Amino acid sequence: MKKKLSYRDKLVELAYIYDVKEIKDYLNNRKNLTSGQLELILKKNKITIPKDFRSSFVKDNIIKPIGRIRSNLIEYKENRIKDKNKLIRKAENFKYDSNRKIARLFRDIWNQLGQIGLNFLNIIPKLGKVVYEFFGTLFTDLFHGIYNQQIEPQKAKKVIVGIVGVAVISSIAFSGVSYLSGDKIVKKPEIKKEIKKPEIKKEVKKPEIKKEVKKTETNKNSEPKLEVKRKSVDEIILPDLNLKTETVLNLFKDVDYDLGQVRSEKLVKPIYFTQFPKDLDGLKNTQLKKETFIKIVLPLVVAENEKIFADRKKLIILSDKKFTTDPEKQWIRQKLLEYKVKKGDLKELLVRMDIIPASIALAQAAKESGWGTSRFALEGNAIFGQWTWSGQGIAPLDRASNKNHKILKFPILRASVKAYKNNLNTHKSYSKFREKRLQLRAKNKKISGLELTETLNNYAQTGSAYTKILNQIIRQNRLTDFEPVSLVNSVKKIELSS
Repeated sequence: MKKKLSYRDKLVELAYIYDVKEIKDYLNNRKNLTSGQLELILKKNKITIPKDFRSSFVKDNIIKPIGRIRSNLIEYKENRIKDKNKLIRKAENFKYDSNRKIARLFRDIWNQLGQIGLNFLNIIPKLGKVVYEFFGTLFTDLFHGIYNQQIEPQKAKKVIVGIVGVAVISSIAFSGVSYLSGDKIVKKPEIKKEIKKPEIKKEVKKPEIKKEVKKTETNKNSEPKLEVKRKSVDEIILPDLNLKTETVLNLFKDVDYDLGQVRSEKLVKPIYFTQFPKDLDGLKNTQLKKETFIKIVLPLVVAENEKIFADRKKLIILSDKKFTTDPEKQWIRQKLLEYKVKKGDLKELLVRMDIIPASIALAQAAKESGWGTSRFALEGNAIFGQWTWSGQGIAPLDRASNKNHKILKFPILRASVKAYKNNLNTHKSYSKFREKRLQLRAKNKKISGLELTETLNNYAQTGSAYTKILNQIIRQNRLTDFEPVSLVNSVKKIELSS
């Protein structure tokens, strides 16, 4: 009994009958061809496939038509989606083009108004010249006519008598008016005198204001002395004078710098030291040493926080603007680089651009610098003990032989404060700190140091023990009192130099 051949076998047999070399080569190389591939090769060689070779009736008359209907439906759906997307794009383009055209229209109108204004201003000199020439010609002709006219004696007498009569009548009338309203006329000079009096007082006060501030007096063979009258200094920048602690304490007395007053008024005077006194550790009174340290570091911390807060406020305003100027774009690019934000993400920039609570900054500064008496603080202005492997630094004496890190040094104390805040706001190790701060912002809660210390366990190798020490320093020294403190509004800047 003859075996029933499949559809594929029939196609292969047909290829051998018509000697289709391409199919034979595939089969000789033992490459399996599907029925569809065999059909294509046969059709390419112009060989007609018999109808009895084809698939079953169900496949040809039911399955294939349903498949074609399905494919048509899918194609129809895709076409509809494409048409919808085209309409959306057209609408967006129309909106964009309309906004651009409206903006261009208003700009053209503004330019036209400006051009009209300029043209009007250009016309004024010409118009004045025309008026001047007209009246000049008119009066010239008039005076020439008067000069050339012959004067009759009788008419001249009448004119002179008339002019004299008008002058007499006018004098009598003005005299009567001045007599009736004499009181008012007398009072006018008194009003002028009253107005001039405060001007004289202001002129007298000016030299007194200049005398309030005395310049620094220094001797070559003696310690520099800083003399500042009380409440007369808006801002003091103390340069590298190698000051002693006694001089610093006297300066605080001169300007009425008291921490109790700062706690109550929530204001601190902008006194910026460039370094700690070398003999700060010589103070036997521990409380006085701590207060001196806080007085030196607090204005630096508050000044950096106010700068960050001003930048944050400006960023929020620029983020809401649809169009920004070139200087504003340049400012945003600079801040993205400063806070190490990639891909122009303004939301991430806003998260990073935020203040560090003064309590945390003071506590960490006290812990890392030994209240301003450590070798790193005195020699390199390193308040926060930041490590470096490439920059200029001071090698720790107890550093292990297999390590090569240094403590980053700074030219002035404020540079150390700025680097510390940039470190907390950008380094990946303190992402939890920034997240917790963002959560407090979202809930409109106060950004408190005691709420954030637990997120700083990566700052030191001791981890959670380090955060417990920070909490202890904050509580014992009441550092949370300094969190709402701001700088006294300063108008002028006074720099004391040697």
